Amino acid sequence: MANNFRRRRAPKEFEDVVISINRVSKTVKGGRRMRFAALVAVGDKKGRVGFGMGKAAEVPDAIRKANEAARKNVFRVNLVDNNRTVPHMYKGKHEGSTVMLKPAAPGTGVIAGGAVRQILELAGIEDVLSKVLGSRTSVNVVYATLDALKNMRTVDEVAKLRGLKVNEIR
Repeated sequence: MANNFRRRRAPKEFEDVVISINRVSKTVKGGRRMRFAALVAVGDKKGRVGFGMGKAAEVPDAIRKANEAARKNVFRVNLVDNNRTVPHMYKGKHEGSTVMLKPAAPGTGVIAGGAVRQILELAGIEDVLSKVLGSRTSVNVVYATLDALKNMRTVDEVAKLRGLKVNEIR
């Protein structure tokens, strides 16, 4: 009896975006050895986002490794105003890059470029202002953006940390 059942794929939990692919080389005795480094971000557009890097001799392998690493590093982002924007202004830093994220009024959209835009859209942020200061190296910009998102605190969290009520903070 033949088994005619097709294997069904589970619905994709995360969307993934390849931020950049770099060709890197190592000089060895026989010449240069070329490899590829891929930067991939994943997110569900509902407040969860992750980032990973992978290196391999071939581009598809590097992307697959980066995708696996990104799925292992997923974290939840604190959002306000019906999950549309960030709670407050914050400057995330990594190495020589600084990324400033600032809440925006509804309807503003994502005012960001390059890697910052891709991370924010995967996180599900709809209204935000951003500016990259210092180095614009994509790896450092992504890490600085993630630093800013990880350090965002809502009013409820700050009140709980300080042992106060929400109305005592504002």
